[in-house]
Amino acid sequence: MTQPAEPIRVLLADDEAMIRYGVRLILRHAEGIDVVAEAADGHAAVKEAAAHRPDVALVDIRMPVCDGLAAIAPLLALDPAPRVVMLTTFGDDDNVVRALREGAAGFLLKDEGPQELISAVRAAAAGDAVLSPGVTGTVISQMLRSSTPQGAGGALADERIARLTGREREVLAMLGQGLSNQDIAGRLGIGVGTVKSHVGAILDKTGSASRLQAALLAHRTGVAF
Repeated sequence: MTQPAEPIRVLLADDEAMIRYGVRLILRHAEGIDVVAEAADGHAAVKEAAAHRPDVALVDIRMPVCDGLAAIAPLLALDPAPRVVMLTTFGDDDNVVRALREGAAGFLLKDEGPQELISAVRAAAAGDAVLSPGVTGTVISQMLRSSTPQGAGGALADERIARLTGREREVLAMLGQGLSNQDIAGRLGIGVGTVKSHVGAILDKTGSASRLQAALLAHRTGVAF
């Protein structure tokens, strides 16, 4: 008899009690997700993460005492380390870029709907990048202006894009929009496992180290639409 999968353990860090309450209420009713700890600042988030070993940490960028940016490195230094997803608002793009460079698994707007929040937690736990479509384009544009990701730019990038099949190009374009594997599967009418295979092929063929780097490549080469 197949044993049920362990629930995804979530840490929620935000200095606003009402935000924590709202997120906790949404996740409480999601199948297979447990909020195991909460914190109101970055120091407390690291302490709670060490004690409760969450799979995913939802961390507000702006908090007193120790903000979310300062908490990323110590959270990722834990063993096992949680996948860190930053909670943000419109107009905080600079901090989002910094968070991604520090190793955050992605970002989520605080005003996303319940299903988007649940999908983001599941995507992060599955190893996907979480890129809120509402600000993905702006953030990626800033990253493109400030650096040249490995494997992106010029003739080399075009050569690597040319290695992709038509379906892989479609998937790459959707990575550039910040869509999760589940969202891509729904749009293309294929299985999530098939999407994962396409993403793996894309990373291999383009020399991208992560989904985010592939998304940057999609924007730099004009594949994203």
